[in-house]
Amino acid sequence: MNLDASEHEHFMRQALEQARCAAACGEVPVGAVVVKDGQVIGRGHNSPLSAQDPTAHAEVLALREAARTLGNYRLEGCTLYVTLEPCTMCSGAMLHARVDAVVYGAAEPRTGAAGSVLDVFGYSAINHQTRVLRGVLAAECSALMAEFFQLRRQEKKAQQPHPLRDWALRNADETFAGLPDWPWQPQWRSDLPALQGLRLAVVDEGPEDAALTWLCLHGSPGWGYGFRHLLPDLLAAGHRVVVPDLPGFGRSDQPKKDKQHSAPWHLQIITELIEALDLRRLVLVGQGDGGRLGLAAAQALPERFAGAWLIDTWPLNTQPQQRQQWFEQAARKPAWDVARAMAGLEGLHTVVDAQGPKEARAWNAPFAQPGHRAALKAWPRLQTELTAPPADLLQQWAQADRLWLQPAATPQPVSAAQWQAAWLQAVPQLAAQSGVWRQTRPGAPVPAAWQGGGAAAVEYFAP
Repeated sequence: MNLDASEHEHFMRQALEQARCAAACGEVPVGAVVVKDGQVIGRGHNSPLSAQDPTAHAEVLALREAARTLGNYRLEGCTLYVTLEPCTMCSGAMLHARVDAVVYGAAEPRTGAAGSVLDVFGYSAINHQTRVLRGVLAAECSALMAEFFQLRRQEKKAQQPHPLRDWALRNADETFAGLPDWPWQPQWRSDLPALQGLRLAVVDEGPEDAALTWLCLHGSPGWGYGFRHLLPDLLAAGHRVVVPDLPGFGRSDQPKKDKQHSAPWHLQIITELIEALDLRRLVLVGQGDGGRLGLAAAQALPERFAGAWLIDTWPLNTQPQQRQQWFEQAARKPAWDVARAMAGLEGLHTVVDAQGPKEARAWNAPFAQPGHRAALKAWPRLQTELTAPPADLLQQWAQADRLWLQPAATPQPVSAAQWQAAWLQAVPQLAAQSGVWRQTRPGAPVPAAWQGGGAAAVEYFAP
């Protein structure tokens, strides 16, 4: 192997041409050539897939062709050039063929048998010694491998119906398996322009031509699971129920960065979903800030809405200190227990404890890892971006007996009196509409749901 660097590079470039042939055939791009007396006498590129042969590595195929050229399986005086460090099988074949030298480009840190994982050529007790030259055109050889695997990952993603975006996270579907009182499976949407390819979980049950469609929108830190006790009554009435998990919550994809979340972005997703599903005769069931987002959607698409049931929805962008601190704790503390917080919000300490770990798992599942909490981190900022409730639309619904306003099940972090005063400040016209105020008795996963709330809503909002 008394050649200068330029000659080694010359033959390695021929091996690279073989590697590109492998890539064009869908094989891992490894190429090899065998050289004797300055002439290429054998060529090969990776072919185990097309040949259905686990031994059809580039080196083995090049050795076979060289042996046929010489009429002898002994390849003394030959040098094999290969773009990737050979494996144990190929290294053994070179020793058996009495190859003088092997020159490779890129190291293979997982299976390389020429020094990376083990060194088959380094055993002096073997009756033939093959010399090794490492790293010739290593950068080009490595780049070809990297480009191939990047393209293959992209193709694999493209074959998936809802490929995961690089800037988002996704909880495994098994995380949400076997939750109590939640038999409904989502329909996945990634076609809404505002989603930018994120996968949105949307429970959509009931007939498309139903007399009413209930759009259930959760706030932070909840998800669609919070409406589980309402759905049976609403569906039993023959109505349609649509329950999306907002991005960052529940079973939907979760942006890694909190800056992705904004009130206008979530509103755009909601309005695009309404139009994509052509939802009409809508009754908004809004929990927490989901009510504010839903009201903004109703203001943008008033012809599609027939009324609203708002549960624990705070109507002002300025908040009482206790409520603000509650959301800031969720934003700042990676170990913040969502299940415990939701139980406190709904007056369910003893109920959740009695129902066991599955109930708690339902609330904690979306935020099991700190990296999955970007939406919680963003929410205090998002609350300041919410638009004011549409006073005229709310008054219209109230006068038509199509509006319910309901406080949380507990006086923490905001009492019912504070909450009602805030609504009257935001929409003074409601002072004359005594029928809109719906009281809550503690002890219901969705306020009033264990008290026949779904059935009562069906009766109240009946067209």
